Amino acid sequence: MSTEDHQQLVARIDELETRLAFQEDTLAQLNDVITSQDAQIRALVARLKEVTEKYQDLSFEVQKGLKPGDEKPPHY
Repeated sequence: MSTEDHQQLVARIDELETRLAFQEDTLAQLNDVITSQDAQIRALVARLKEVTEKYQDLSFEVQKGLKPGDEKPPHY
């Protein structure tokens, strides 16, 4: 292997190592974004569940004039 071939090989390895470092950094950044978005989605899902339950309670009140907890059991 000549000195020129050796230098080209070293240059290629350096380029590959540089690309790998950038890819690892990009993956870490993407992981951070995904983690943040997952937390936001979980919070939104929980909030949507709360809002849905409140809507159902209000809808029941409007239709029956009562809350579900105010209903008499069937044996009355």
